[in-house]
Amino acid sequence: MIHGAFMEERIYVPSHVAIVMDGNGRWASKRYMPRIAGHKQGVDTLGRIVSACPSRGISVLTVFAFSSENWNRPVEEVSGLMDIVVLALSREVPKLQREGVRLRFVGARDNLSVRIRTGLEEAEFATVTNSVLTLNVCFNYGGRWDITSAAARLAAAGTPITEHSLSAAMAMGHCADPDLLIRTGNEKRLSNFLLWQAAYSELYFSELLWPDFDEQALDAALLEYATRERRFGKTSDQLVVPANLHA
Repeated sequence: MIHGAFMEERIYVPSHVAIVMDGNGRWASKRYMPRIAGHKQGVDTLGRIVSACPSRGISVLTVFAFSSENWNRPVEEVSGLMDIVVLALSREVPKLQREGVRLRFVGARDNLSVRIRTGLEEAEFATVTNSVLTLNVCFNYGGRWDITSAAARLAAAGTPITEHSLSAAMAMGHCADPDLLIRTGNEKRLSNFLLWQAAYSELYFSELLWPDFDEQALDAALLEYATRERRFGKTSDQLVVPANLHA
């Protein structure tokens, strides 16, 4: 298995991976299936990727599940997505418990139904003590919303708005910024995802539609990441050997 190479060859792996899970609808359309069938298949793919992360040295996985702009999609698709969320919570939370995954939902909740809000809160509470992997599910999330909401809270509290205070006040303030951001579906844009947090993330674009993205595809992204030189404004000569190489 390829992921064994990350340990054997001291390959530099990202601690935090973020994914734009794009292509569910196109996957279904190519098979003459309703778009919602692609979203259901996408949930299964996410389950496999979540299970694959710990053995590869990934401690935080953040996924873009539903954007604040997705409300503009056809009503039947949005309704179907909400039903999938409820079903996935009831089915996946016990599995996440067994695997030691802590679930966090990131995004606005004020315009969600009581049923959805209750489901999110119960899932978070059920996994709150888990520590093998943190799974951030960005649901009803937008990067611009995240930035403006954090700034508004700081201003209302009379707190000076600095890079540090803004980062801490944002919806992802509980974890470090993503090292690697993957987008599937052969689209090459961020689509309002983690605009602040992805400032220095390495970007990787996969031609695969999300339901086709598997452990081998994840390994390909990680191997590509290992070839990148992350300078954060420095020159190559200033870089030191990363402290979190995996032996």
